[in-house]
Amino acid sequence: MHIPEPRGPISAALLALLADQPAEVPGALTGLPELVTAKLSETDDVIEDDDIQLALFCLYELHYGGLDGVDDGWEWHPGLIAVRRLLERPFERELRVAAASAVPVIPPVPAAGHVSDGVATVLFSLAAADTGPSLSKYVAKKATVPQLGEFLVHKSIYQLKEADPHTWAIPRLTGRAKAALVEIQADEYGGGRADRMHSALFARTMRALGLDDRYGAYVDTVPAIALASVNMMSLFGLNRRLRGAIAGHLAIYEMTSSRPNQLYGNGFRRHSFDSAATAYFDEHVEADAVHEQIAGRDLAGGLVEAEPDLLADVLFGATAAIALDTILTSRILEAWENGRSSLRTALPVAA
Repeated sequence: MHIPEPRGPISAALLALLADQPAEVPGALTGLPELVTAKLSETDDVIEDDDIQLALFCLYELHYGGLDGVDDGWEWHPGLIAVRRLLERPFERELRVAAASAVPVIPPVPAAGHVSDGVATVLFSLAAADTGPSLSKYVAKKATVPQLGEFLVHKSIYQLKEADPHTWAIPRLTGRAKAALVEIQADEYGGGRADRMHSALFARTMRALGLDDRYGAYVDTVPAIALASVNMMSLFGLNRRLRGAIAGHLAIYEMTSSRPNQLYGNGFRRHSFDSAATAYFDEHVEADAVHEQIAGRDLAGGLVEAEPDLLADVLFGATAAIALDTILTSRILEAWENGRSSLRTALPVAA
């Protein structure tokens, strides 16, 4: 991914540091930990802080495809991992607060029947009870072509590497939950066909609107909350202790995907876009109707059945996903309904 533009002192110092070779001796990174501590003492909203979320995004990106020109030796540099942990702790705390606010009352898992069915029942009830604003209905009925472009730009930060954050969980699971996750991920990666990978289908949709389909092309363009939504997945996926949260996140993601993707596809068809543009959404209407059952019962439910202590984390992952989606959707719709762009800057011309 290209090196993004800094959004504050932390991201500026981090990106300057990454331009050099990894330090030979672990330790303090020229004042970066102190900058992080100072910034955290000043901000009252880690989730929507541009500087913090961009720094986290870049640190996580070292574990994915990397950053252009950055030495791979930085990935596991002890000093950078320490900085990442400094940022992750308050981020996780705020995610837990946001999740509790978004879903203050979670129904108990039914005592009768299989544990996995009870977990799935609770997750399905959370999905059905989500009363947040609907971006999919707006796209289906009102969105202009420029707004469709903005919608794709927001989604591109995750969708162009779709499934990767959840794949981190595979070696952390066993048995039924592991098999379920592998089954879902196999579909996400196109069943062995590169042109059918969901990320490839999404790239095709972006090209249909004249957008740049390179991964990370629009990192500079999206607001902090869009980065936070992806950072949340990386936080859950890269930390084994949060394996329950990444399972709950994927489960609720699949359970709230099929109908919205049908509406998204309808919004593109309303503007006469053909199947090249809608294939991504149409694929998810069918696939996620199946995935939601596997993710709810076999992945999340199977994990709790094997490790009952992870129930709270499964529910945390699901409710945190709902919370951040609500915030992002609210920001986008508020901008559009007031005649403004939902992005930080105007869309650059596609390469």
